Amino acid sequence: MTQFTLHTLESAPEPSKPLLQDSINTFGMLPNLHAVMAESAPHLQAYQTLHSLFLNSAFNDEEKTVVWQTINIEHNCHYCVPAHSAIAKSMGIDDALTHSLRNHTALPTEKLETLRTITLLLVRNRGQISEQDQQQFFAVGYTQQHLLDIILGLAQKVMSNYVNHLAQTPVDQPFKAFI
Repeated sequence: MTQFTLHTLESAPEPSKPLLQDSINTFGMLPNLHAVMAESAPHLQAYQTLHSLFLNSAFNDEEKTVVWQTINIEHNCHYCVPAHSAIAKSMGIDDALTHSLRNHTALPTEKLETLRTITLLLVRNRGQISEQDQQQFFAVGYTQQHLLDIILGLAQKVMSNYVNHLAQTPVDQPFKAFI
């Protein structure tokens, strides 16, 4: 298996150094995912940009957690599932929601369950969902913007989940409690 480099501020290619510093400033640490992505400054920059954009999407924090974790779990990402469990905790998300997502059990509301269902359909069907599924999504209060924002979150998660599969990114110490 190919060994991917976990870059530091010192070892990273020059264009990646300010991006890694941004990660440190944002997270108070250098996540191993970002250390791997630093091999390609455009990749890391795109990931950071998508992350920032998704944080500013139409979703509240619970809904962001549902989108992120639904994708992470479906992609079986050994790194992002615990990382986003920790992120959910830091966002004040009820542990019961994270537990339900990870264990494929019912979510606390019909609206969140519908969000998980439509996210799974988008992932599994490569963006193709029926008009009936869209109407069910809209019937619980979501909009076309929300549908597009799921795809934004999916783009972010494809980048991280796939990198983690390739690199076998080591889970950071703060996330290990959430494995």
